[in-house]
Amino acid sequence: MNRCGRFTLLAVFLAIAAAQRARAADPIRIGHVIPMTGEAAESGRYHKNGAELAAEEINKAGGVKGRKIVLVHEDDKTTNPGAVAALQRLLEDKDIPVFIGPIRSTQVQAMLPTVKEAGIPFAMGGTNFGLTHQGIPWVFRFRPHDGFSAKVIAKFAVEELKLKKLAVVHSTDAFGSGGRDNVVKALQELKIEPVLTQGYNNGEKDYTAVLTALRQSGADGLITYFTFSTDNGIFAKQFKQLGLKATWIGSPSITAVDGRKLAGDALYDTYGVSDFHPESSPKAKAFAAAYKARYNVEPDFYAAWCYDAVTIFAEAMRRAPDLKPESIRKAMLEIKGFPGAESEYNFDENGDGLDHYHIVKNDKGTIKYFKTIRVPR
Repeated sequence: MNRCGRFTLLAVFLAIAAAQRARAADPIRIGHVIPMTGEAAESGRYHKNGAELAAEEINKAGGVKGRKIVLVHEDDKTTNPGAVAALQRLLEDKDIPVFIGPIRSTQVQAMLPTVKEAGIPFAMGGTNFGLTHQGIPWVFRFRPHDGFSAKVIAKFAVEELKLKKLAVVHSTDAFGSGGRDNVVKALQELKIEPVLTQGYNNGEKDYTAVLTALRQSGADGLITYFTFSTDNGIFAKQFKQLGLKATWIGSPSITAVDGRKLAGDALYDTYGVSDFHPESSPKAKAFAAAYKARYNVEPDFYAAWCYDAVTIFAEAMRRAPDLKPESIRKAMLEIKGFPGAESEYNFDENGDGLDHYHIVKNDKGTIKYFKTIRVPR
């Protein structure tokens, strides 16, 4: 090879090395599908804030493999088609190694075929049991599923509150229907048959028919699975206006900030199960303090699970030898005993990371920690 050829080859090598160094300095982009518009837009702010707080902390600590984390948000418009379209837009960016999806099970269910085809690690907060049991190896759940919440609610209602006549009110979507099936089964295992099982459609404004059926059932206890906390708030106000009396234990939406703002004192003295509470662990307490300092508002589970998703994806990417999907997936499955804002994460072969729920009570607008109940997997 002559001198000219050697110089040309050297120039090519130098150019490649420079490009690799530049790429190594580029931030790692994490795709994030959240509701920016539509009925769940307010809760979307908590999703966004929790994820961005995690990214800020990671970057201050040196990032991942010397690279910063950057979140790329896409609006799911609080609809199933919107969620699928948002994920498809993010998938056009081939430099995104992981994705975070919505919290609502019905949206996640609509997205799963795309997730399966894409073959890229996908975090989600939907709690419908079946979401992680469809043989899709890329799905990781960052909240405990409804099989756990149902057992915890049933156990607490029957064994601690001593309720005998329980009614179940639920949304008719994937989340609510799954919650209904699981809680009815859990009650039956405790020798209790619900006196009423009543569905409603998301976005309803008038719950008179549901509440009339509840009154006629003679229930002394009410178990609810509301998908949208704003629906929960409207239902609570009408529950109070009609003068109904029943001890109420709700799914996590009963604790969400937006629904509680809407309901006001109509949700006082209700119980709920929540996957997040600031008093449940030192990590949860530290997260809550950092969130309050950053955004001047208390966090809820919307913020907590997204914070954990970014944090643990970053940890998996640190452990993985590269950012290929299979390498990150393998690293996720190897994560054990990892302290998160929600609780301690131990991912199983289905992608489920948590096995707990906290019992909480609405004490004049403040969600007070009562106890944590764990359910064997």
